[in-house]
Amino acid sequence: MHLPVYAHPTMTVLVDDSDSFLSSLSFQLDPMLANKTFHDTTEALHWLRNSAPDASVPLHVNFDMQNLPADQCNVALDLERIYRISEQRQRFAVPSVLVVDYSMPQMNGLEFCAAVAHLPCKKILFTGAADEKIAVAAFNRGLIDRYIKKSEDHALDILELEIAALQDRYFDSQSDTLREMVALHDFRFLCDPALTAVVREIKRTMGFVEHYIFPTPTGILFLDQQGKATLMMIETEQGMCAQYEIARDSEAPRSLLNALLERRVLAFFSDPFGDGMYTNSMSENWHRYTAAPQVCVGQETYYWALFDLPGHYFGQRPYTYAQFLQELQPQIIAA
Repeated sequence: MHLPVYAHPTMTVLVDDSDSFLSSLSFQLDPMLANKTFHDTTEALHWLRNSAPDASVPLHVNFDMQNLPADQCNVALDLERIYRISEQRQRFAVPSVLVVDYSMPQMNGLEFCAAVAHLPCKKILFTGAADEKIAVAAFNRGLIDRYIKKSEDHALDILELEIAALQDRYFDSQSDTLREMVALHDFRFLCDPALTAVVREIKRTMGFVEHYIFPTPTGILFLDQQGKATLMMIETEQGMCAQYEIARDSEAPRSLLNALLERRVLAFFSDPFGDGMYTNSMSENWHRYTAAPQVCVGQETYYWALFDLPGHYFGQRPYTYAQFLQELQPQIIAA
């Protein structure tokens, strides 16, 4: 069990030739689940192909081989760009899950899925009872990720569960390359089941809808649907030692040094011009920048605490999921 490097709400696309079925389905789905409906497959294909997410990742590859061995290249990660995704308005409109009916007059659901097989969105096929063998064969070929019979009891509940699971898989697959790279350094916790479980529980219980790895200090940035930013700072024993040593070298008060040495506090000095570590200017008010750490024992011992993230960490205020849903609602009513 591991965490994606980032995840946020996305768009579920519903395709069916029946307007009435689409309207009913869209209305009955969880209102927190943004969706877009199409009864015309040509229009749906056009929209999906033009809404595919940017596949670029926040890294720079140095192809200057003059000063490197022939089989090597330098790769530099710009980790700040990951949490800056939260400033992009279009992130919620990215199609991550496609739900398509099998029996349609223009093209059937499998033909439709084949036409968008190159897109990263996950695919759910709605079938009739007679189409189950066709759906199983398509699933085994990897053309679809799930199939649901329309006539099945609790089909809507099953659909919502499958959409949630496939949205997770979408971000998991999008994160594979980056996760492997960052997990070699300060983000090993992304691949630790114990801390993964803690992060998911925090996200569930506190109503956070987005998360992004955060570079300095190392941790996870959460956003709720109103855009409130909360940093889960995560330190290992090595990181705690580094905090103590920097504070000691900066002549921090003995009370702070003792608290750090005894693991009684985790400190996030959120100075607009700093890196989260202690500086001399904070000697009198250091208590304001600390919290009692929680401990998670996994593949190694982690100390974590939640801090409000000041606005100066963003270039602009994040566009919120609540805003997106509010703006999407008139479009759904009009459709």
